[in-house]
Amino acid sequence: MDLSYIRPKIFEALKCYTGEQFVKDLISGIIVAIIAMPLSIALAIASGVNPEQGLYTAVVAGFFISFLGGSIVQIGGPTAAFVIIIYGIVAQYGMAGLTVATIMAGFMLILMGIFRLGDLIKFIPKTITVGFTFGIAVSIVAGQIKDFFGLDMGAVPAEFVEKMIALFKNFHTLNIGTFLIGLLALLIQILWPKVSKKIPGPLIAIIITTLIVKFGNLPVKTIGDLYTIKAGLPKFSVPDISPELISLMISPAFTIAILAAIESLLSCVVSDTMTGSHHSPNAELIGQGVGNIMSAIFGGIPATGAIARTAANVKNGGRTPIAGMIHAITLMLILLFLMPYASLIPMSCLATILIIVGYNMSGWRNVVHIIKTAPKSDIAVLLITLFLTVLFDLVMAIKFGMILAAFLFLKRMSDIANVRQWVDKSDSDEYALNSDLKAVPENTIVYEIFGALFFGATKDLLNIANEDEKNVLVLRMRNVPAMDISGLEALEELLGICKKRNMTLILSHVNKQPMKVMEKAGFIEKAGRENFCENIDKALERARTLDK
Repeated sequence: MDLSYIRPKIFEALKCYTGEQFVKDLISGIIVAIIAMPLSIALAIASGVNPEQGLYTAVVAGFFISFLGGSIVQIGGPTAAFVIIIYGIVAQYGMAGLTVATIMAGFMLILMGIFRLGDLIKFIPKTITVGFTFGIAVSIVAGQIKDFFGLDMGAVPAEFVEKMIALFKNFHTLNIGTFLIGLLALLIQILWPKVSKKIPGPLIAIIITTLIVKFGNLPVKTIGDLYTIKAGLPKFSVPDISPELISLMISPAFTIAILAAIESLLSCVVSDTMTGSHHSPNAELIGQGVGNIMSAIFGGIPATGAIARTAANVKNGGRTPIAGMIHAITLMLILLFLMPYASLIPMSCLATILIIVGYNMSGWRNVVHIIKTAPKSDIAVLLITLFLTVLFDLVMAIKFGMILAAFLFLKRMSDIANVRQWVDKSDSDEYALNSDLKAVPENTIVYEIFGALFFGATKDLLNIANEDEKNVLVLRMRNVPAMDISGLEALEELLGICKKRNMTLILSHVNKQPMKVMEKAGFIEKAGRENFCENIDKALERARTLDK
């Protein structure tokens, strides 16, 4: 049994591994860990869990995603795409529900890889991914308003509309000091890349604002004011699993799995263009699955490939999975020795980190471009997915978006599929416009089918002309790439009509997939194998032999 399609890329990368490449991977891994540290903490807090759980995820999931994945440069960890999903699960079912959903999603990802579903992710329409990505970005930014402005209020409602109403009602409690610290952190992150692209802006923003708040003794809330941060390694734990909880977590787990698959494989595609390599999608899904299972049982949250961190890895010289593993080990050392200092970080600074993340992931330019250039049906899918993501949840958005996109696709296929009758070559005017037409015997009618013959495109097939002097019907099928059972049933009904009219049905140039469907159903024997011709010339020649 060939299992090469799920073989981790690390085995390929280590065949020609050198000391020089190890140094590059080491430097890149450390730099990416520095970038990942504040992001992991901020994403954990935004998700409604403890700060250290974001680092647990980056350490455990990040290690296994690099070790077992199908990309040579993928960096795994918590990402902004999961924030809204995690927040909703934790609010409703607690950490036990999140752990179970993450483990289930991990097994789903492994099965997707084993059954070679990695290539099928590309069939999710771009309008859906762009729509829910923008929707997630809006939700993330909205979730940071309280901490950015230092509003003095209770828990922020999870639902978007209620959240915005609550924020508006409490906006008069704005803390000027908190807002100014947040504004400073935001400006640093925007302007710092002009100073240096090697040292991440979020890290500089954290250092500067933390020092200002600490030594200025400013009344600005920090992580330590709201959370008790635990230093040390993550501990292995298995939650109490019940059949009821499993049934409740099926839908959230599926959403986590699909989102992890989409984002990780998209990250792989981006990194492939940067490195010239080729990822293995099914191996990547298995690596993602194992990473999520291990993250959950060690106290982490869902993880996937992080596009920005993966790009940073490539730019800093990382070219093997070793860089991703070093990134995880570096974060583990931060967990052991530096976590107590994280309690000093201002909450408004963390809020700005996520605001920048939300802005960068929104892809608003892409949204504007699609709205300006795409067909109205695509725009409808995008906007509906976007609004459902913001106003309800990602589960509903993906389900409804996929259903709507599928129906619209079928509608388009149905619209372009048609059946046309050939005109006689003797009609000189028409022939001049259709010089590819052949001379049709007097006893024959020729129809040509264009497009897939499926349940949405069979309506015209049975509307053939009924002419008493004709005893042969030729169907030219060279432009029929595929056919389903409804198309087959339409052909069988057409064959019955022909027999009632004492006509012979001849099929010309039947492609491979439709021929397989007909062969399996026994239609070839019903119509007569001699009435299947490889091209239109032979079909017309066969029709002449049947002339009355």
